[in-house]
Amino acid sequence: MRRLAVALASFVAGLTAAAWAVAEAVPSATAGEEILVFLRMAPPHLRAGSAPVGGYGDDDSAAGRRRLAGRIARQEGLSLVTDWAIPLLGVDCFVLSPPRSGSAEDVAARISRSPGVAWAQPMHRYEAQARPRSPTPNDPLFPIQPVAGQWRLATLYQVSTGRGVRVAVIDSQVDPAHPDLTGQVETHRDFVRGRPVKVEAHGTGVAGVIAAKANNGIGIAGVAPDARLLALRACWQTGKGAASLCDSLALAEALHFAIEHDAEIINLSLSGPNDVLLGRLIDLAVAHGAQVVAAFDPALSRGGFPASHPGVIAVASDGVEASQEGVYTAPGHDVPTTQPGGRWGLVDGSSYAAAEVSGLLALLRQHDRARHPTLVLAASSPGAIDACASLMRASGQRETECSPRDGLAFNRR
Repeated sequence: MRRLAVALASFVAGLTAAAWAVAEAVPSATAGEEILVFLRMAPPHLRAGSAPVGGYGDDDSAAGRRRLAGRIARQEGLSLVTDWAIPLLGVDCFVLSPPRSGSAEDVAARISRSPGVAWAQPMHRYEAQARPRSPTPNDPLFPIQPVAGQWRLATLYQVSTGRGVRVAVIDSQVDPAHPDLTGQVETHRDFVRGRPVKVEAHGTGVAGVIAAKANNGIGIAGVAPDARLLALRACWQTGKGAASLCDSLALAEALHFAIEHDAEIINLSLSGPNDVLLGRLIDLAVAHGAQVVAAFDPALSRGGFPASHPGVIAVASDGVEASQEGVYTAPGHDVPTTQPGGRWGLVDGSSYAAAEVSGLLALLRQHDRARHPTLVLAASSPGAIDACASLMRASGQRETECSPRDGLAFNRR
C-alpha cells in the first residue's frame, strides 16, 4: 500500500532547596527566565470543638506568605507576577519576574537560602520530541500504523480497548472537534499564561495516537480507543509544525490537576532540564497509583527530564542510537495521527512512541486497575515491548498464548 504523508506529608517533610526539539539539548536556566519561589504552608491545626484553623486556607497565613514573597522580590530587584497554592505539596508558589542581569539559576539558589523558603528554581522550558511533516490528503490509515502490525492491535482489541481508563495528555491544545477525537476527551483545561487557546498540532497528534476512535471508517485507530482523555494544555505551539514549548509552572499545574482527578496514565511527550517541583509532583502521582510516561531525548544526558526521573517510564523512538538500559522503545517513524482542522498527518519522534506506550498501558490497566501492570520486553531488540505478552499477563492469561503466526489464542477460562 502506498504510504500517504497526511497532515503529601512524606513529600512535604523533605522539601528543601535541593526538547520538545528532536536534536537540540535544552539549556539550563539563563537570564530572562522567571523565578519560582516556594514558601511552606503551615499545617492545619485543630482548636478544641472547632474545625481546623491556621492552615492552608487561612487568610492571615496566606497574606504573610505573600508579604514574604514581596519582600524577597524587592530584595532581588524583581516583581511578583502571580502565585499558586499547592496544598498537595504543602507550599505556595510565587512567580517572580526574570532578573535583569545575571543567571536565574544563581538568583534562585540565593533565594533558596532565605528563611521560610522551601526552595526556589528557575522557570524551565521543555520542548516537543517531534518533527513536522507536510500534510497530504487523508485516507483510512490503520493498515499503515506501525503499531498495527508490530503490536497486532486488531487482535489486542479483542481482549482490551482501554475502556474507562483515564489518560492525562499534558501537552499543547488538543483539537476536540477532530472527527477522530470527538467524544474521546473527558476534560479540557488550559494552564498556559498569556497565550490564547487554539488547537495545536503536537497535542492533537499525541491524543490521536493514544485514543483516536476505532471502527468509524476514517483516519486512524488509537492504541486505546476507549480510553478517556484529560486534555491538559501546558504547552504552546511555536510555529506551523509540531514544535512546542512548555514551562515549569504550567506543567506543574497540569500534573497537579491530573493527580487530583485520578488520572491512571500521565503522558509527558517532552524533555528538558531537571526540575525539583515537577519531580516532586511526579513522585506524588506515582504514589497515588498513576503511571507516568515520558519521551526519551538522546541529545540530553540520561535522556533528559522527566524520562530520567525515578519511577517514570522512559520511551524512545525505535532506532534511537545509544539507547540505555531501562528505556523502552516503540515505533516513532511515519506514524499517522490526527492533526488540527480535521486532518491527519505522518509524524516522527519519541513523543509519539511515548504516546503509543501510554495507550498500551491503558489496554493493560483495563484488566489490572489495582496495581501497575508490567510491560514485557520482546526478544527482538533492546527495549522493544512484547505487547501481546504484556496484555496476556495483565488479563490473567498465559503468555504462551501469544502466537507469532496466528496472533492471540484466547483462553476464556
